[in-house]
Amino acid sequence: MFAPRTTPWPLVALFTAGYLAPYLLPTTVGRLDSDLPLSATQAGAVGSALLLSSAAAGFALASRVERIGARTLARLGLALALLGYGGAALTTAVPAVVAGAVVGGFGSGTATTVAATLIAGLGASPARAEPRAWRSDPHRASTAGLLTVSALAGAVYLTVPHLGPGHGLPLAAIALTALAVWPLTGSLPTGTPVAPARHHKARLPHARSGLLLAAAMVCWSLAQNSLWGVSGRIGLEQAHLGEATVGVVFAVALGAGLTGVLAAGALGARLGRAIPIGGGTVLIAVCIALSASATDLGSFAAGEIAWNTLYPVVLSYLIGLAASLDPRGRWAVLVGSASSLGTAAGPLTGSVLSAQAGFPVMGAVLGAGLLVIALPMTAVALHTGGRPLLPGAIRRRGGHPAALVAATTGTPTGAIPEIGAPEQPVVEIPVETPAVPAQRAYDKAGSEVF
Repeated sequence: MFAPRTTPWPLVALFTAGYLAPYLLPTTVGRLDSDLPLSATQAGAVGSALLLSSAAAGFALASRVERIGARTLARLGLALALLGYGGAALTTAVPAVVAGAVVGGFGSGTATTVAATLIAGLGASPARAEPRAWRSDPHRASTAGLLTVSALAGAVYLTVPHLGPGHGLPLAAIALTALAVWPLTGSLPTGTPVAPARHHKARLPHARSGLLLAAAMVCWSLAQNSLWGVSGRIGLEQAHLGEATVGVVFAVALGAGLTGVLAAGALGARLGRAIPIGGGTVLIAVCIALSASATDLGSFAAGEIAWNTLYPVVLSYLIGLAASLDPRGRWAVLVGSASSLGTAAGPLTGSVLSAQAGFPVMGAVLGAGLLVIALPMTAVALHTGGRPLLPGAIRRRGGHPAALVAATTGTPTGAIPEIGAPEQPVVEIPVETPAVPAQRAYDKAGSEVF
C-alpha cells in the first residue's frame, strides 16, 4: 500500500525517462550534425523522426493502457528506449542511427503515455481508484516530474561537453536513464484508476474543449521546439560561443526552469489555470524573439534563461488542464500526443525557417504564432477550470450553479459568490450496504422521557 498523500516517485521517474529525449534535443541534433555526415536540416529531420515516433506511441496506446496494464507497458517502453538509443549511440552508420532513434522515440512515447495516464488517474476519486493507488494530485506529480527531468538534463548539458566529441553521448544518457528507471516499475500499479463498468464505453467528456486544446498544443509545442531544436546553433553560429559555454547556458537555463517549476508547485491552483497559461504563453513569445535574435553571450543567456524559466511552468498547468478534462486520462494522453506532434515537427521547422529567413525572422514568426494560440488555450482554461473556487460556491445537481453561505458558526465572511462562477462539482459516493437503523433509535415526535 502506498503512503497517503505522497509524491509517487516511481511515476515521476517514468515521467523523467519519457521526457528526457525532448529536453536533450539541442545537443542531440547538434552532435548528429557535427559528428555524422548529415546537414543541419537532415539532423533536424532525424530529431523530428524521433519525436514523431514518440507521438505515434501516444496515439496508438492512449486507449490501451488500462487493457494491457501500466506496469507492462512501462517496462516495454523502457526496454525499447534502452535498445533504440543504446544501439544508435554505439554505431556511426546513419541508417542504423535513424532506426535506433525511431525505436527509442517509440519507447519514450510509451513511457510518457503511461505516465500521463497515471498522472491523470491521480485526480480520480478514492472510490474509483485502485486499492494501491497513490493519494496525490495531477499538478503535484507533473510538477515533480518536470523538476526531475530539468535537473537531469541540466547535469547532462554540464557533463557531455567535457567527455569529448561523438554523437552517441546524449543518446547514451537517455538509454542509461531508461535502464535506471526499470527497477522502479515494480512499484507501478498493474492497472489505472477506472470508472465503474457501465461507463467504460462512455464518450470523451469536454469534447470541444479537448479538441481545441489538442489543436492549440500542436502549435504551442511546434513553436517551443522549433527554437529549442536550433538553440545550440544560435549560440554557436550567431552568438559565436563555444560548445562548453553553450552547455553552461543551457544548464543554467534548466536550473532556472527548476525555480519556475518550484514556483508553479507552490502557487498551485491559487490563480486558476487561465492566467498562468495565457499570460505565460505571451511572455514565452517575447523570450523566443529575444533568444532568436541574440548576437552575444548576454542576450543569448537572457533569452534562454527567461524562456526555460517560463516554459515548464506553463507546461505543468497545461498538463494539469488536460488531466482535468477526463479522470480516466484519455484527454491527458491525446493532448500529450498532439503536443508530441508539434514537438516532432519543431526541429525540422526551425531548421528550415532559420535556413531560409535567418534566426531573428524565425523567432518573430514563432512569437507571433504563440500570441495567436494563447487566446484559445486561455478560453479552454476559463471554460473548464475558471477562477479559483470562492467560499460557499456549490453546484446543484441537475440545475444551474447556485451560491450559498452556510449558516453555521465559523463560516468565513465575505461577498457571496456570483451566480455562474465555476464551482466544485458534486461527487457521488457509492455505498455498498445501506445502514439499517435500529428500531428503538426513534420515538414519537415530541415525546420525552421523565
